Amino acid sequence: MKTIYKLILKSYLGPMIMTFFIVMFVLMMNFVWRYIDELVGKGLSAGIIIELMAYAMANMIPLGLPLATLLAAIMTMGNLGENYELLAMKSAGMSLPRIMRPLLVVVGIIAVGSFFVSNNLVPYANKKMYSILYDIRQQKQTIEFQDGLFFNGIDNMSIRVGRQDPETHLLRDVLIYDNREVNGNMNTIVADSGYIRLSDDKKFLLVTLFHGETYEQTRNSQWYTKSSLRHHTFDMQDQRISMDGFAMERSNSDQFSNSQTKNINELQHDIDSLEVEVNSVTGRSYEPLLKEQIFVKDSSVLAMVDSLRVDKRGYGRMHAIDSLKQLPVREKERVWDQARTLAKNSRNMFSFDESMSKDALNQLYRSKVEWHRKTSLPVSIIIFFLIGAPLGAIIRKGGLGMPIVISVIFFVIYYIISITGEKLAKEGSWDAVYGMWLSTFILAPIAVYLTYKATNDSSLLDTDWYAGRIKVLREKLHLNGVFKGVKWSKLKFKRKNEQSKSQPNGNGEHIE
Repeated sequence: MKTIYKLILKSYLGPMIMTFFIVMFVLMMNFVWRYIDELVGKGLSAGIIIELMAYAMANMIPLGLPLATLLAAIMTMGNLGENYELLAMKSAGMSLPRIMRPLLVVVGIIAVGSFFVSNNLVPYANKKMYSILYDIRQQKQTIEFQDGLFFNGIDNMSIRVGRQDPETHLLRDVLIYDNREVNGNMNTIVADSGYIRLSDDKKFLLVTLFHGETYEQTRNSQWYTKSSLRHHTFDMQDQRISMDGFAMERSNSDQFSNSQTKNINELQHDIDSLEVEVNSVTGRSYEPLLKEQIFVKDSSVLAMVDSLRVDKRGYGRMHAIDSLKQLPVREKERVWDQARTLAKNSRNMFSFDESMSKDALNQLYRSKVEWHRKTSLPVSIIIFFLIGAPLGAIIRKGGLGMPIVISVIFFVIYYIISITGEKLAKEGSWDAVYGMWLSTFILAPIAVYLTYKATNDSSLLDTDWYAGRIKVLREKLHLNGVFKGVKWSKLKFKRKNEQSKSQPNGNGEHIE
């Protein structure tokens, strides 16, 4: 490998790795803020949280790679241009495409690898992430008491604590309403102090109370007329109550199957099956309507069983409106009533099987979107590089200032176009090809144009070039203003002299 290529690769790989982790960190913060309410207060272990974050990060790789590629390309070429290394390479006879050749090879490898990541790693990570999020949502919050407030996190129980010692966790002034009895009996426990906590396996609630009273209201089928109240005191009371939902129970991740948890082969199989199902449902919905209501006596429109096809080649055109005018009033009313009845029956029979057809169509659209998402990702990475590298060569600014601004602008444009196309494709308004490749179709000409301008040493985004042009324009405007001011002053002075010479004196004579 040539030494100059090693320099270029070294200049690119460092910013690429750095920007990739920066982008992933920003996306991860977005994920945390999105699910923070579901993660807090569940007593989750560090292992569960780290596992969830790892799967979420794998899910965000297809979104972070294009932005990292764009930002790294701008930073690399900008640093080379700012340090005049790019100028030295061009002076040695190297064109911009030749300078970008090793970077294109690296980006091509990244693009190919991104396809395998999107096709194999991301579906597996999505399946695991959905499973963990489901288990977290099913888990109840940990038992945390607040002074003077009721805790209702346990089914059919309500606990109020007057004060809690933060060091010993001793509870003072405990009040418990227990409605867990199947027969409807309600127990009320009042205690001076005690301890309430979950067991280590979070399957039992351990209750230890001191110096209290228990009130048990016995109810039967006639509780509204006959009920009894039993009361007893205690010095210490221990209870071991079985609890469900506080322990983290892991479910099988295979049950979480959708378009985002399948690779491209599985998606293609689903697309073929769903297209057959949609056509079958549509046919079952339209066929009774067409045969039994609209084309009842016309066997040539649809193939009917045990029906005789009628040859209508010798028939003339029927003018229904003209013939209706010739009918008597009662016949007209009968025809209109019959037509109105057939129209109402046709509308009632148009049962498109709402639930089944909509579900099949939504799955079909989403499967097509995910299929094209996986195939369009490598192309988008290459296009972002072809946008970033020429931009860096044009602006000649490195660091994280100007490159971040330009990268965010282009990425926001790409993201808005992608989201719009994806939404239209999922709704069925557009075909998935147009919806998922729309951003590629729009950004590809921009990449070609920027590459052409950078190859020809254009000053399209060179701030120094624009500053120089603005300075020259200001100087021209300033000189033109000065010259105009001098000419205007001379003209006013000349007119003033002419007026003073033409004024008469006291004798009526003009002064020359």
